[in-house]
Amino acid sequence: MIKAATNQSQGMLLFKLTHRQSFAIGTLKVKEIVPYTPLTAIPHSHPTVLGAANLRGDTLPVIDMAKAVGYPPLTKEELKTSYIIITDCRRMLVGFLVRGIDRITECNWHNIDAPPSSLGKNVFVTGVTNVDNKLVQLLDVELLLSKVFPDDPDSLHPILTDMEREVLRPLKILLVDDSAVARRQLSQALDSISIPYFIATNGHDALEMLKHAAGAGAPFDILVSDIEMPGLDGYELAFEVQNTPQLSHAYIILHTSLSSEISVSQAHQVGAHEALTKFEANELIHAMLRGAEKRNNVATV
Repeated sequence: MIKAATNQSQGMLLFKLTHRQSFAIGTLKVKEIVPYTPLTAIPHSHPTVLGAANLRGDTLPVIDMAKAVGYPPLTKEELKTSYIIITDCRRMLVGFLVRGIDRITECNWHNIDAPPSSLGKNVFVTGVTNVDNKLVQLLDVELLLSKVFPDDPDSLHPILTDMEREVLRPLKILLVDDSAVARRQLSQALDSISIPYFIATNGHDALEMLKHAAGAGAPFDILVSDIEMPGLDGYELAFEVQNTPQLSHAYIILHTSLSSEISVSQAHQVGAHEALTKFEANELIHAMLRGAEKRNNVATV
């Protein structure tokens, strides 16, 4: 029996980047919260990187999150009452300096909405919700980190043989991610090797696309989905696919910024075939090739 895993069990860490507006990130990304500690300068680092902290043997860069997303940087006086949110994301430990911590709150992630157009060009916001009748903006941590620590170009462009390319080209591939930077990485990786694909920006749209394609007699063969998404998350999407007969032949790859064995374990519980940490294009392509091999084996039985 496949177990359901829902994103309703994940909380949100609420914090302040300005004195008025509340922001949040999902608690699965958070390893620890510590008061500000003196930092060691990192030569030639990004302007938003204040320095490095050494915490229990781990040395990690600390980013002024307010400055990174376009708000006034913290002053020396504010440092005394600030906190560092330590995250494990995109294969690295990073600290985010914030003006204040509000609290951790339970959250029904189905109630998180797309950011309204009134927020303008604040591309670092991936969703909004209300907590205690106040607007809370959910930050796109992946996009923020990609600006401060740009990806190695070699990690974005997969290498494969002509035969491997021809194995993937006939397959119908669906990519699902709420993060604009993640969608761009996925697109660039497949575009660079001329592999066609479809894209959805959330789990609900992806599920409708999967059902529509199956109903039209052209089901998707490979599903690559983010785990942390407002609305229907990757765990729930995988569960729905595996428990819907007309969809269940799809090879499911959950693709997450979370660097955690827990993610892999939960991915297998809901029926996903693989769980990968973003972003290494060769790993992703070889996971797709394993999916193609499994599909071909089933077809020949």
